[in-house]
Amino acid sequence: MEEPWQQERRARGAWAAGVAALLAIAIAFPWVFTNPTTTSIGVFTLIYMAAATAWNSFAGYSGYIPLGHAVFFGSGAYTLVIAAQDLHIRGGYTVFALVPLAGAVAVAVAVPFGLVALRTRRHTFVVITIAIFFIFQLMAFNLGITQGSSGIPAPTPTWPAATFNDRFYYVALAILVVAAAFSWGIRRSRFGLQLLAIRDDEDRALSLGVRVSRVKLTAFALSALPVGMVGAVWAYFIGQVYPQFAFDPLFDISVALMAFLGGLGTVSGPLLGALILEPLQQYFTLQFSSNALYLVVYGALFLVVILLLPRGIIPTVRDRVASWRERRSGSTALASGPDAAGGVLSSEMAGGGVAGAAGGGAVSPPGPSGPAVRRG
Repeated sequence: MEEPWQQERRARGAWAAGVAALLAIAIAFPWVFTNPTTTSIGVFTLIYMAAATAWNSFAGYSGYIPLGHAVFFGSGAYTLVIAAQDLHIRGGYTVFALVPLAGAVAVAVAVPFGLVALRTRRHTFVVITIAIFFIFQLMAFNLGITQGSSGIPAPTPTWPAATFNDRFYYVALAILVVAAAFSWGIRRSRFGLQLLAIRDDEDRALSLGVRVSRVKLTAFALSALPVGMVGAVWAYFIGQVYPQFAFDPLFDISVALMAFLGGLGTVSGPLLGALILEPLQQYFTLQFSSNALYLVVYGALFLVVILLLPRGIIPTVRDRVASWRERRSGSTALASGPDAAGGVLSSEMAGGGVAGAAGGGAVSPPGPSGPAVRRG
């Protein structure tokens, strides 16, 4: 029988191999599916996967649900087109050098945004983020620098039509990898444990020494970085930026639904939710956009999934697998005789705290470094 460290090592190896395989599939996608419509859907899917992952890195871990990340998306989009216009950049790969600048501007916008919104909690926080979003949308309609409802044209690339989408696809994929690594790093860090402590009981976390305001503002600002960057990629890809599309309330709703569908507070949940919903939405738009029937179908499918999987796909599947394994191990112990069953029950009772924390069921007593919270 394998030792626990051997099982953990094998699980980590399998996880790393799975991530590498998925990354290889994503890299090969434009080479296998060369149809421009398919690769265009791929670009939009990667943009929303990155945005939903960044949104979840704050909302899923802190428990605060913002509906204003379209502010960062639109800020990144306008940063790219305005900077390219002022610097007289006509197109090509040079425009992509402005993508990090767009992310930095989104972070700069997020700091005062967060200072105002994060003074409130829960439902009030949601309302404040919506209000700030509409302020930014109205500013985009009325400020001269954004050219109002006339919009601002983006630089025009001169790449071949057959591979036009590929450049945007790989840039969006690179941002997605960074966003996913960032989310994974937060989840496994002391900073992430502080966010989880805030999510579970903010007042208790504050009493135990967590600098709540600083942690929340830092996570909120950092979550804006990938959103602003994909907003810039979107603007260059679309070719024209209008206020109603750069600051779109449906963007906020979409990224939240994607995170909830896959599993809020998990690393892979937003990725899976966006991978399901965005291609589905794009397909319905192409097939039924003339009569808006796609909105009805899209909403009905989402409601069915939410009713059947209220916690999201990843947590539901994980819980069912754990329950199946528990029933299987219990059946094996009973079949081995009463002594074996008693030994299994005793070991479970002795390790109940560790098992509960690993499975997301227990909060252990606080230690000297701060509140020890569950990782599930």
